[in-house]
Order: sequence, then structure tokens, then C-alpha cells
Amino acid sequence: MRLGILQGRLSSTRLPGKVLMDLHGEPMILRQIERLRQCHNLDALVVATSVDPSDDPLVAVLESAGVTVRRGPLDDVVERFRIIVDEFQPDTIVRLTADCPLADPATIDRVIAEHIASGADYTSNVLKPTYPDGLDVECISGAAFARMCALPLSEMEREHVTMGLYSRPDEFTLRSVEQEPDISNLRWTVDVADDLAFVRLVYSRLYDHNPRFGQAEILALATAEPPLSRTDDDVARNSGLTK
Repeated sequence: MRLGILQGRLSSTRLPGKVLMDLHGEPMILRQIERLRQCHNLDALVVATSVDPSDDPLVAVLESAGVTVRRGPLDDVVERFRIIVDEFQPDTIVRLTADCPLADPATIDRVIAEHIASGADYTSNVLKPTYPDGLDVECISGAAFARMCALPLSEMEREHVTMGLYSRPDEFTLRSVEQEPDISNLRWTVDVADDLAFVRLVYSRLYDHNPRFGQAEILALATAEPPLSRTDDDVARNSGLTK
């Protein structure tokens, strides 16, 4: 089984409650899930959130929409994932984050396919970023995840899930998925209010005539109207890791 695990919570520090903010008439997380369901290489999808009462509204929205959701510790995200992995027993774990409502199904499918073909422990398109921030995909073999969980992981590694893998290249085999041209300077994720404003603009321009719009269509829009674009000059990539 190739299982997508979408991690999300309402207590984000820079834009609290963002995953339930409106995006073209739906909560942002449901718009992202709508896109993830277009993936051909995902067999199932589970949202991993926390047992903290602050996430009760998120769980209510997801369950009302028929989305599978599981809860675990707020800060120990490795444990959150382990609970789900123990239940579903996937061969491949696909880690996704709920601040990426422009997630690209074709990119996700490519990373999954290359992960399976390579036999790597860990495959992603973020080891050497060439995709826009917000199109991140990480794949982990079930066996490698179990090995990682048995390690004496640091608090930061337990919070950031895959850090325990890619920070140990001598213990785990890593594969990088890259594209040309390198457009990793583009910012398509949602961490602050201006990011959400950009994503709302993209949906307002593209969704109604093509709800399956992808990376190429977003890039064409941003190229045609450069003042509308977001880049890592606006907010540094992975700035949340240094908070």
C-alpha cells in the first residue's frame, strides 16, 4: 500500500487556523485533499492531527467531509505517524503537509514512482530543491520508517518526522527527484497571510475553468503577471525550521 499521510493542525504559529481558512468556498485543507485525490499512485490518504483540543474543529470538518483522520501527540509528529503506520501497514509512506493547497498530483505521482523504482529508503524533491516551495513530496519505505523509529531521535527530529532519515545518509539510502528548470525560488506554500492571498488569487483565476490545474498552469499565470508571484525573497524557504 502507498499511503499518503497529510499532517496538519490549527495551532500553527505564523498563521493560526490557516488549514480551515476559506479557499474558493471550501476550507483550505479540503481544497488540498481534493487535489491529492487526483493522484494515481496513492492508494489511501489519512490526515494526521493532534489530540490537543485546539484541533477538535479540524477533526469535525474532516470527518464531516468523509476524510480519514487519526490523532496523536501535538509535538511528537513521528509518534503521530507511527500510530497510523502501525494501523495501515503501508509499504510506502508519502509525507505531505497541510500548508500546500497548490500540491501538484503529477509531481507527487513522479516522486512515488521514482521511490518505488529505486528501492531507496527515502525519496524526495526537497533534498536538492528544484520545485516551488509548496510542491514538496517525501516518500519513506515502511521498513526504513520502522528503523528510524527505533533510533534515539532528538526532539527536533521527532517534530519534523523525516529529519531522522535524511540527516543520516550513512544509515539510509536517499534519492533526490529534480526537475529542469530549477524554479525552487517560487513560493507556493501558505505560512503567512500574503501566501494565502496569492493562493486565493491562483484559485480565482484558474479553478473554475480547470479545477485540475497543475504546476504548468500556475507557472504560466505567475509568468504572465510577475507582480502577482511569490518568491523566497518574501519568506525564506523552510523558515519554520528555525523558529
